[in-house]
Amino acid sequence: MADSWRRTPTESPVTFEIDTSASIPPFEQIKAQAIAQITNGELLAGTKLATVRQLATDLGIAPNTVARAYRELEADGFLLSRGRNGTVVKARPGDAAALLQLDATAYANRAAQLGVSKDEALRFVSTALKQ
Repeated sequence: MADSWRRTPTESPVTFEIDTSASIPPFEQIKAQAIAQITNGELLAGTKLATVRQLATDLGIAPNTVARAYRELEADGFLLSRGRNGTVVKARPGDAAALLQLDATAYANRAAQLGVSKDEALRFVSTALKQ
């Protein structure tokens, strides 16, 4: 890999690479890669992205560059900014099942952490759906 390439850490669920020698501005590179990862299913609805500061640090670019990419992706309907709760991939038509699966997995994990039985956890969901 040439010195002009910078990438996010491999343990990150979202990976971006910036070619600092390219004529394409870094914010456009982030946008293009995010759109590609969302449309090909690598990034599912509800996936939380790195904070602006963290991604900027990881890529060695200015925070305003990342902020601009996130703003434009949100304006284009790909991301949802939730203030201090972070930025997530926005549910798009057809992504409802994927988003619900992420939520269900998170709920099941939380129930297990709290020592709630499977039957009791399902009862809570059933009650919530009736409301």
